[in-house]
Amino acid sequence: MTIQISRRLFTVSDYARMRESGILAEDDRVELIDGEVRLMSPIGPRHAAIVNRLDTLLRRYIGETAITSVQNPIQLHTYAEPQPDIAILHARDDYYASAHPRPDDVLVVIEVADTSVDYDRDVKLPQYADSCISEAWLVDINAQTVEQYSQPRNGTYRNKLVITDDETITSLAEPRIQIWLVELFI
Repeated sequence: MTIQISRRLFTVSDYARMRESGILAEDDRVELIDGEVRLMSPIGPRHAAIVNRLDTLLRRYIGETAITSVQNPIQLHTYAEPQPDIAILHARDDYYASAHPRPDDVLVVIEVADTSVDYDRDVKLPQYADSCISEAWLVDINAQTVEQYSQPRNGTYRNKLVITDDETITSLAEPRIQIWLVELFI
């Protein structure tokens, strides 16, 4: 006789109650993906520096016309609340105090990866595409490249552009953002 093992998927509400009750601590490096609470990679100094540099560069271009949200949750759907390294959000007076941003609030989502390149590319990017986030970047620290994804459809991005060396990446969703990779990978 074969026994079926059922898995219980957690909702965003379940996940919030885990934090409220102390099951998950505020500083636990976890995120909700496909109903599972998943551990996130530790943040090394190079990763932190790239996120900080990106945040500084992005603020230079968008000013107060949008919000750069650093390592904060986005609620994609009932079973997913990832924490991208940076999300560029539509400006809102309450700065999303009433609820985490949803896909319609996101202009660009950015993942910075050194040890998590495959996970970010194979797990998180399809989540963003499936939620119709129009543009996603994968900053590969080791290759010193930025992969720019656009045109989401059926859980995948139809367009991928790899920016390398001394090239400039220009956001499709927010064309004022133009980052020269030499500035990023100093």
